[in-house]
Amino acid sequence: MPQHARRHLTRRTVLRRTAVGGLALAGGAAIAGPLVSGADAATSAFGYRDDGNAYVVGTGADLVFKVDHRNGDLTSLVYKGTEYQGYGGKNSHVETGLGTSSVSIRRTGDTILITVVHGTMHHYYAARRGENNVYMWTNKADASITATRYIVRVRPGLFPNNLPDSWDARTDTVIEAQDVRRKPNGTTRSKHYSNQRVIDYDHVGWSDGKVGMWMVRSNHEKASGGPFYRSLMRHHYEDGAGLYEILYYGENQTEPMRFGLQGPYVLAFTDGGAPAASLRHDRVDTSWVDGLGLAGWVGRSGRGRVAGVGIAGRDKAYAYTVGFANADAQYWTEADPATGRFLSPYMLPGTYTLTVYKEELAVHTTRVTVTAGRTTRLHTLTIGADPSRNPAIWRIGDFSGTPRGFKNASLMTTMHPSDARARPWTGTYTVGTSRTDDFPCYQWADINNRQKIRFRLTAQQLASGHTLNIAITTAFANGRPRVRVNDWVSAVPAPAKEPTTRSLTVGSYRGNNHTYSYAVPASAWIKSPDAYQELTLDIVSGSGGSAYLSPGVSYDVIELLP
Repeated sequence: MPQHARRHLTRRTVLRRTAVGGLALAGGAAIAGPLVSGADAATSAFGYRDDGNAYVVGTGADLVFKVDHRNGDLTSLVYKGTEYQGYGGKNSHVETGLGTSSVSIRRTGDTILITVVHGTMHHYYAARRGENNVYMWTNKADASITATRYIVRVRPGLFPNNLPDSWDARTDTVIEAQDVRRKPNGTTRSKHYSNQRVIDYDHVGWSDGKVGMWMVRSNHEKASGGPFYRSLMRHHYEDGAGLYEILYYGENQTEPMRFGLQGPYVLAFTDGGAPAASLRHDRVDTSWVDGLGLAGWVGRSGRGRVAGVGIAGRDKAYAYTVGFANADAQYWTEADPATGRFLSPYMLPGTYTLTVYKEELAVHTTRVTVTAGRTTRLHTLTIGADPSRNPAIWRIGDFSGTPRGFKNASLMTTMHPSDARARPWTGTYTVGTSRTDDFPCYQWADINNRQKIRFRLTAQQLASGHTLNIAITTAFANGRPRVRVNDWVSAVPAPAKEPTTRSLTVGSYRGNNHTYSYAVPASAWIKSPDAYQELTLDIVSGSGGSAYLSPGVSYDVIELLP
């Protein structure tokens, strides 16, 4: 995804905007956005008009918005008399703007629909009578157009700017790629650090206590990466803010792009509270959409579901998710923690790979076919591929597909690894004495190489060789572990197939879970049950990079098997 152009405010710009009711600065802080006079500021009647450049839509509530009928950009969002849209001279739009497009508008009963057509792509805006919401859909039919997100650009000074995904370039310094910054107190900020898994959130936005502005996400059936994928959700700089609906994001991506209609996703205004639960992707009533003629729209009657009576072999210390995916769509649902029962969302017809995840680790797969108008019912699924069940001489961590429990793991989705709040990345780990959170969740070639693990073996265990397993959740720059046991050194393993973009520094440990296995011979051991064996882990790679952008891995488990 391209980096967002940044433009700092000059004194002339400030004076010009202030003169027309724009932002005003006092004591270095921006205050509330401009008031809009005239008919657009009042509580709007439901309807639309053409002002010569844009369609002006009144929702019949407190929201008036404009869509440029030349290119489909959203050029104005006036809620209760205040303009919220725009910063740096930019509008809100698909990707960075589509350019010249065919834009039309029509009213059908209590719905006003704007259709934007650009080549093979369709984008839609809809208003419903009496609602302070803008419903949106994007249909990317093929790869001929780069259309991977919708961004709502929000004027500065309207909402708090003190969250992990916000920064102020007047005080904060760049530490990585222009989008990761360090504050004077040593803490770090980035647009990446609102980083929640898709399964964990329904909406994202801000509230000042009186006004809430939210993006309610879609069901992501045409997105990629599955339920645990993390991508941009919002940002907030001193000169503007943004809310995102990510349709496809290439950073740390594990799946190819899917095509087709994505939505609805909803831009919602409130009186300060969260958006209505009825707007959630799994609750929203879309029966009114069926007659609008959206390209690619499939209503509930054209969909089916999958129901399972239970999942056997679960570890009740973990949450279980059931995912469904094929080349055209993806879905997921959480299994009941007590019984393992599950019921899928309404799905497009087709044959899917069904995957049961223990936390984020795939532990069971099968195939299932979905038929329109029917619920496919499954017998109990039995997990047969949980490596935690295998006996081990010792094990650091537990198989979950995440770095859960390791040192700094709880911090790394909301800050840079160099953050002042992170514990030192170095230190020797002693089996039987150290705690799991004494072992680092991440290891880099240039930061904490030669990570040491000390352990003892009994006389019986010393008599034979053993298998050492190292499970990673992802790797950066082809990083992979080469191991040394006392004086024995392993061969360098081939790199696992992992995403090639940044991951560990932008809040994501999610990749293609992989386990490296090493056959350690009996000759490697110090032949004394009282002696500590010393295992040294080195991250090796044919790629370069330095510091936290040197080759690295995220750990799931390190274990020695009998």
